[in-house]
Amino acid sequence: MPTGLHVDGAWSAATGDRVFAVLDPSTEEVLATVADASPADGLRALAAAHTAQAAWGRTAPRERAEILRRAFEIVLRRTEEFALLITLEMGKPLAESRAEVAYGAEFLRWFSEEAPRISGRFTTAPDGRNRLLVTKRPVGPCLFVTPWNFPLAMATRKIAPAVAAGCTMVLKPAELTPLTALLLAEVFTEAGLPPGVLNVVPTTDPAGLTGPLLADPRLRKLSFTGSTAVGRRLIAGCADQVLRMSMELGGNAPFLVFEDADVAAAVEGALVAKLRNGGEACVAANRFLVHTAVVEEFTSRLVARMREYPVGRGTEAATRIGPLVDEKTRTKVSELVRDAVHKGATAPIGGNAVPGKGFYYEPTVLVDVPADARILAEEVFGPVAPITTFGTEQEAVRLANATEYGLVCFAYTRDLDRGLRLAEDLETGMLGLNTGVVSNPAAPFGGVKQSGLGREGGAEGIEEYLETCYVAVSDPFATRTDEKAGDV
Repeated sequence: MPTGLHVDGAWSAATGDRVFAVLDPSTEEVLATVADASPADGLRALAAAHTAQAAWGRTAPRERAEILRRAFEIVLRRTEEFALLITLEMGKPLAESRAEVAYGAEFLRWFSEEAPRISGRFTTAPDGRNRLLVTKRPVGPCLFVTPWNFPLAMATRKIAPAVAAGCTMVLKPAELTPLTALLLAEVFTEAGLPPGVLNVVPTTDPAGLTGPLLADPRLRKLSFTGSTAVGRRLIAGCADQVLRMSMELGGNAPFLVFEDADVAAAVEGALVAKLRNGGEACVAANRFLVHTAVVEEFTSRLVARMREYPVGRGTEAATRIGPLVDEKTRTKVSELVRDAVHKGATAPIGGNAVPGKGFYYEPTVLVDVPADARILAEEVFGPVAPITTFGTEQEAVRLANATEYGLVCFAYTRDLDRGLRLAEDLETGMLGLNTGVVSNPAAPFGGVKQSGLGREGGAEGIEEYLETCYVAVSDPFATRTDEKAGDV
């Protein structure tokens, strides 16, 4: 298991041999110590990416595609190794870690197929005087800042399109889960990625490391997944260099259940949308808005199904809900639940942190949640489902849109016309209609409002790493003689 910095194709220690500990959130024990990159190490990584960019940007698309395809196959071959590592450093059950490996690997395959399809166009100007040649070229060296909740998939979702487009990169993984990213760097080396194209620098000083990189003219793009608060600071940091940006930020996803919904199906969708990854996902359902006609049935069914989700260490076969990633996260969840209960909500199931070692929290349903409860305005990032009600479609839309975020919404209804109206009326980048899962490598992932900028995945994903160049070509027939024109 690699634990050093990966810079210019080689493993190395951090400046001053600095290291930090990575904890198992199930036991609070140290899993490993990892090199702790300094700002100087970050600049060294950027220098390697800058040096490699010219040659890598001219690499044939098919060659880039084959590297991605080999990486895809290696990751799948090492599924159990990756899954165990994800579970140990992040906490999710092994079954979910295996699912993340499959999901994360699919970005490698998808963009291996997109690399040869980068296209431009050649047309005649409307006035007939010139030909218009439009080409695409790589943006250049990129900085990636990835979160801890999906340590493999959030890395491949950025790395794969960058490789396909011909960009080099510096990856700063989350300090809570750096081991998966370091193992992925090893995979890319095995797949034949040239030195300097992918550089990985874990650190406990993210602002100290990223600040000098954002100020360096050699960097041309930042892609960040994380909180809106941090995203705002990074956006400001990109201003001086006018950097390209992709921002996948916070969410406050509403889950709408209408009076005509298949309630049993809605509950199953709710379990996936809420409890996948223990609720530690930006696309997790955050607010359950249920029509008054079905709220009693929906709540009783949801509570009964949540009782079937045992909490435990992710390596245990029976576990359905692992620990939260750290004590800070668990404390935030506890505070939001206590605030809601203090203001009048009740918990028919859960509502407490699990005592003992590990950062566990009970699967929780809250009912009668008042409108001023913090949990309706802030990301929960835990296995807590707050339920409120609505009476009309217009009210549901108003409540759903009453947030600064707009990443994803979920809605259950049998009415196709209503579904199409919701797609127009809801202020969101993604809509799960009668499904609790929206993430797919073939689809554009991203939000509106303060949930971010740009899209990842799908045909749109590679465009984030390409610049458009327009060439005006003089009319090739403008200088011909009449005699030559006749010959033509």
